[in-house]
Amino acid sequence: MDDETTLLQWGFAGAALLAALLVSLHALGSWRDPRSSLGWIALAWLSPLVGALLYLLLGINRIRRRALRLRVFHAAPHAGGLAPEAVGSLAPLARAVGTVSPRPLVAGNEVTALANGDATYPAMLAAIRDAKRSIVMQSYIFEASGPGERFVDALADAVARGVQVRVLVDAAGERYGAPRITHLLKRRKVPARRFLPAFPPWRWPYVNLRNHRKILVVDGAIAFVGGLNVRPDHVLTDAPRNPTRDYHFRLRGPIVKQLFDAFADDWRFATREVLEGDAWTTDERAHGDASCRVITDGPDDDIDKAWLAMFAGITQAKERIVVLTPYFLPEPPLLAALEMAARRGVRVDVVIPEHSNLRFVDWAMQHLLDRSGDLEGVNVWRTARPFDHSKLLLIDDAWALVGSANWDPRSLRLNFEILVEIYDRALVEELRMVADARLATAHHHRRETRWLARYRNAAVFLAQPLL
Repeated sequence: MDDETTLLQWGFAGAALLAALLVSLHALGSWRDPRSSLGWIALAWLSPLVGALLYLLLGINRIRRRALRLRVFHAAPHAGGLAPEAVGSLAPLARAVGTVSPRPLVAGNEVTALANGDATYPAMLAAIRDAKRSIVMQSYIFEASGPGERFVDALADAVARGVQVRVLVDAAGERYGAPRITHLLKRRKVPARRFLPAFPPWRWPYVNLRNHRKILVVDGAIAFVGGLNVRPDHVLTDAPRNPTRDYHFRLRGPIVKQLFDAFADDWRFATREVLEGDAWTTDERAHGDASCRVITDGPDDDIDKAWLAMFAGITQAKERIVVLTPYFLPEPPLLAALEMAARRGVRVDVVIPEHSNLRFVDWAMQHLLDRSGDLEGVNVWRTARPFDHSKLLLIDDAWALVGSANWDPRSLRLNFEILVEIYDRALVEELRMVADARLATAHHHRRETRWLARYRNAAVFLAQPLL
């Protein structure tokens, strides 16, 4: 018995040693941030086998190699893009973002802001019902109840009319509702697929490497993008149990092609089907005065593009910066850029909810803001319920960055996101008024004074790279 016990002990020790060594070699070769590498290596050695298991589940990017094989977007600039000088004093910003995203800045777009599901869902449904050739739709969460029922009916009716339809839903986001939306759509003969089967096989709001994009393109002529998922909580007039404010955007013009291409890229990633032919052509005629560009971000060849675009906007600001985000856990470069903008005399307003829908993120945000409470001139505002899920970055009443990305590592490093930069003074002024209305009912961030809560928040903040 003693010999067997000794053998088991040596076997466990050998396995733990080998696992820690393999984690160390992989982390050293894979992570660009030395803090992340060091953290995973320390966990692997200090928590035998458990640390290695956590690294296997959370620390390995299984997407990157497959993504590089399947991604079909070509980095060569499209013909017809604007020269940076076309946006006047914002030319340095346009030039900087042009080095981040290979897509061109295109003029002649019409961009309409839509508040909450109350305005967004009817506009989207009307476009689907008027579709003649094609519909592509992508969402992180797509619940079958409430407005989801109307979307399913409209998509099924479009298929029955002979419209080509493709629907892509993230495999983790799909678990927020029952029945599973892809099953329901397939029963209605709507081609639908899940993006990357997720681990664990149950609903888990902190799971990473997800597709967080929200895109709808109809007939290649009208597109919708922004922060809204499809779920009852976004329709405030229905008085849902967890009302959630957010903004979405309707776009027409040449920018629609870039949004369609982003969907087609993800669709091929998930299904290997290439969307080609007459049904999938796009209308690139001018419809307005806004100049726009799509920025895709994800844990593959697009990594870091979202925060670099944010950084570019912040560093070019001369008068005012407004940030609306539900989760505010920026890494040091973005936080430093905000502080330095304020020190240059730029007014900086960061607007975040008093309480989000993710308790651990709330605790981590509280610690970050308490620790950074001496940020010179940065105004951090907290808004009361309903929960504000809006994602806006506004610069000098002249430039907006909108889309699906939050200000946290999960969005900016670990998930697939989509953003649109917009040069349109009328739209940015409209959005600034929205932000100012939020400020009118908000209060400045308050430090946590309970010592137990401070230690709890500090402990949770250790997981910031995964939140």
